[in-house]
Amino acid sequence: MHRGRAPVQLVQLGLISYAEAMRVQQSFVRRHFEGSRGSWPHALLVCQHPPVYTTGLRRTPYPPDEERRLRGLGADFYRTNRGGLITFHGPGQLVCYPVLNLTGFRRSVRWYVHELEHTVITLCGQLGVSASTSPDTGVWVGGNKICAIGIHCGRYVTSHGLALNCNTDMAWFTNIVPCGIVGKGVTSLSTELGREVTPGEALPLLLESFRKHFHCDFWMEHEG
Repeated sequence: MHRGRAPVQLVQLGLISYAEAMRVQQSFVRRHFEGSRGSWPHALLVCQHPPVYTTGLRRTPYPPDEERRLRGLGADFYRTNRGGLITFHGPGQLVCYPVLNLTGFRRSVRWYVHELEHTVITLCGQLGVSASTSPDTGVWVGGNKICAIGIHCGRYVTSHGLALNCNTDMAWFTNIVPCGIVGKGVTSLSTELGREVTPGEALPLLLESFRKHFHCDFWMEHEG
């Protein structure tokens, strides 16, 4: 690792249920709270989920009949403590959950969200997709969101994160108003480039961009 760069543990979870990924994520969050300051490294959890709709803390009605409707489509449904409204996660989407203690970066939550957005913008640019921010959180290609961002930050430790549409089945989004934003759509890397772009192709680019924007280096534990 380069001197002065923050060490971040890279954890690749593969295809994992949303509930199990949250359990793993919370175990990484707890170790920051239970240890002494600086005793636990930052972590980046990357995965894909089976189809699931999730809602955030920005309150809007999701009554039981709406939950039943979405579950009836073959997806799970979870209410979470992240920011934002309803969104979809599913295969073909690269999901990243950074568990960072922002005191180690000496930065604010606003800085953190800005850097997440620009991490994805840099990745998109490397693939030839012109993406940008907007007054609405996330990363956009014109009026279509390509990456949703919804975070939680408690005692300066982050959880939840970003979901980048790679070769996601975009039909799942037609069942909701994504992120509660009326009049705007969603897109994917595959849609924008006219070819199949998998999460496996996007992951190395995302890691390099994350490393650049957060001035960190990744490490992985190996068994044996």
